[in-house]
Amino acid sequence: MRMNKMLASLVTGATVVMAMSSAMAANVTGAGASFPYPVYAKWAENYKAATQNSVNYQSVGSSAGIKQIKAKTVDFGASDMPLSAADLDAAGLFQFPAIMGGVVTIVNLPGIAPGAIKLTGPVVADIYLGKITKWNAPQIAALNPGVKLPDDDITVVYRADGSGTSFLFTDYLSKTSPSFKSAIGAGATVKWATGVGGKGNDGVAANVQRIKGSIGYVEWAYAKKNRIAHTQLKNKDGVFLQPDDEAFKAAAASAEWTKTPGFGIVLTDQAGKNSWPITGVSYVLMHKTQADAAKGKEALKFFDWAFKNGDAAAVELDYVPLPDSVVKLVNESWKANMKDASGKAAW
Repeated sequence: MRMNKMLASLVTGATVVMAMSSAMAANVTGAGASFPYPVYAKWAENYKAATQNSVNYQSVGSSAGIKQIKAKTVDFGASDMPLSAADLDAAGLFQFPAIMGGVVTIVNLPGIAPGAIKLTGPVVADIYLGKITKWNAPQIAALNPGVKLPDDDITVVYRADGSGTSFLFTDYLSKTSPSFKSAIGAGATVKWATGVGGKGNDGVAANVQRIKGSIGYVEWAYAKKNRIAHTQLKNKDGVFLQPDDEAFKAAAASAEWTKTPGFGIVLTDQAGKNSWPITGVSYVLMHKTQADAAKGKEALKFFDWAFKNGDAAAVELDYVPLPDSVVKLVNESWKANMKDASGKAAW
């Protein structure tokens, strides 16, 4: 009888410990850019399996992510458009790079193989300006001798929400087309000349899949996942390229992180014969002063874990992990920037 009571006591004690352990498992929330969503989702899945801690990331667009972190409704925000040092200081935020990848143009042209069509920045710009309206227009035909281009109208698809992917795309078009720069310009939200809007990378991908003759722009992982035909693009050195992680790495190779305040680098239209022309960095935004230091620290633990254990998952999804030298700089920025409510270092 006494032994049974002891066993019951031990079992009850174990149950309490397990319940406490479960209660201690932290839940971190983040929101923002859809560009890194596939890799953040995979990292979160693997992180929970390894630590029992949950990271809930909502793909709502860079502009909404910036708004939510400023309002302190999430533990971290994410944006593919870096904030300036002045904007960061005004909001009491710091930012750091988390992952790199590429934006691609996608099309719905039945009968034409993925990657078969060649486009240039100026031609894509004129399509989005409404100046080129047919797929067999002379400007497109000249780039694609031997390809039977359809006499279909072109339907432009763009991001309807405030988007870092739109920033990267419009920044590239502004760098390669003076007329696009003056008429529309670069930004997370712009006034498009023509077309149909879609929310998020997934919304743009869905519209392109639905509309014959359409063209859109998404992060490369969305094009691959949804098996949507992409195009080649001509880079700054005049080379037509297919998108892949090696081309994204080549564009990122020239990044001068140490010379850029707040890591605010834009990798569009980089020199180099192997550089993909619309390569981007996705940034994480956090408050310098943490009201709940434990929660802030847990958010950084997630990214620390991802930098150490998430490269294989990132590469599988065709993202480019940060170089070790940049990860070291990021860690140093955490120590320098994140404080608890009393002003004491929180990392």
